[in-house]
Amino acid sequence: MYPLALFLSLLIGVSLGLLGGGGSILTTPILIYALGVETRAAIATSLLVVGVTSLAGMIGHARSGNVIWRVGLLFGAAGMVGAWLGGRLAALIPAETLMILFAGMMLATSVAMFRGRRDGGAQVVAPAWKVVVEGVVIGIVTGLVGAGGGFLVVPALTLLGGLPMPHAIGTSLLVIAMKSFAGFSGHAASVSIDWRLAAMVTAAAVVGSLIGGQLTRLVAPDTLRRGFAAFVLVMSAFVFYQQLRPSVVASSAAPTPEVTHVP
Repeated sequence: MYPLALFLSLLIGVSLGLLGGGGSILTTPILIYALGVETRAAIATSLLVVGVTSLAGMIGHARSGNVIWRVGLLFGAAGMVGAWLGGRLAALIPAETLMILFAGMMLATSVAMFRGRRDGGAQVVAPAWKVVVEGVVIGIVTGLVGAGGGFLVVPALTLLGGLPMPHAIGTSLLVIAMKSFAGFSGHAASVSIDWRLAAMVTAAAVVGSLIGGQLTRLVAPDTLRRGFAAFVLVMSAFVFYQQLRPSVVASSAAPTPEVTHVP
């Protein structure tokens, strides 16, 4: 099980380094279904893994000049507030509900990836308050379901921040790292983290992020995007099945009411 988990952890990093998102879409299911981590602990650990991995993946993009610090810090600061709030709210919501929300986000992410993102052309930079509001909203999603929100951040940076796609991808890693750490701090007070396991998954994901950063020059983005969208779609269906299966099994196992025939 561990070799498979390590391989999947590499994919977490590759996704972050190459696409600027998608890491937590993989991390939480891997921790729960491949490594048997309890749901709330998996969400918190996912935020830690994605935060560290995003920082590592950002290094290569920063060296290439693809990180726009001013926009990233503004969006990220707003996202940190939302992520902390989401992390606190998560303690009030049943674990099964959190996973249903997570699967729903995976499904929405897959649809967005299949549709693709518009790139290029002159864009109008939105007022700072709109960027802040968008950051807070995406941050709440981040903290609530343990998703870094990269596939929400990148389009937001493109449409609201006026950034070309390469800059949006690089800047998103800064935003994701900030939000992930804030979301983790919101969870940390109420869950117990297996630090050894977190370190193992993080190390593999960091290696993957470095690989992903290099692959940005070699792999056709549209091809990878559609392939990854299909994978996320399958994962969302799997999570939905895992969460809904107990109720289906319970209903099928329920005793059949005895029918009394009146003479």
